[in-house]
Amino acid sequence: PELQVSLFLMFLFIYLFTILGNMGLIMLIRIVAQLHTPMYFFPSNLAFIDIFYCSTVMPKALENFQSNQRSIFFVGCFVQIECFLLGSMQSAIPYSVVVSQKVCNWLGVMPYAIGFTNSLISVCVISSLAFCYSNAFGTEMVIFVLAGFTLLSSLLITVTYITIISAILKNQSAPGRQKAFSTCTSHLTGVTIFCGSLIFTYLQLDNTSSLIHAQLASVFYTTVIPMLNLLIYSVRNKDVKNALLRVIHRKLFP
Repeated sequence: PELQVSLFLMFLFIYLFTILGNMGLIMLIRIVAQLHTPMYFFPSNLAFIDIFYCSTVMPKALENFQSNQRSIFFVGCFVQIECFLLGSMQSAIPYSVVVSQKVCNWLGVMPYAIGFTNSLISVCVISSLAFCYSNAFGTEMVIFVLAGFTLLSSLLITVTYITIISAILKNQSAPGRQKAFSTCTSHLTGVTIFCGSLIFTYLQLDNTSSLIHAQLASVFYTTVIPMLNLLIYSVRNKDVKNALLRVIHRKLFP
């Protein structure tokens, strides 16, 4: 209880930073012609998903920090489940600079389609259970298979990075390699933390200690990862920073 105010302020800052930052990134990519490339098409989609993803849980969490009645409506719980699963495909959005806009559109649609199908099946099977004392083994197996499919689909991004690293080693000069590896490392770090926290959550045993660990892990993939993605694709991106400075300069000195 003595940490409620501090936690509220900390999570409020993270939430506002994530929401405003990702909205700003989307607007910047839309209004700056130089960023209308496949390289920034996917980060703009990722920013949209991160806004949607963290908004699933953060407002309710902030409310709970300021209340002694920490409850959620049954329908609200199901909405959170669906939004979680829909957002869990975010790390499957690939990163590419050499594909056509048509291919980009298809690659951008895939995570939404897979996430929506996944969440729809999950909610349907869970909603068929009785509220208490129901045999949930079959439902647990369905959820486990869907979760495994989601994680494997997300981990396929590793193939993309292997291809990129191979191309870097073959074609880039030493300074170019250093710059490219720096970019890939930051991207791969975000993906690893996201997938690692999800795997840790799903592989936990069913006991109180594991539940606490799972709750801590969930903080990473619902709050830290959306903020980390923003830092990777904006603060650490020279093109985005330069575009932002140009926009600010034009607004201040038209």
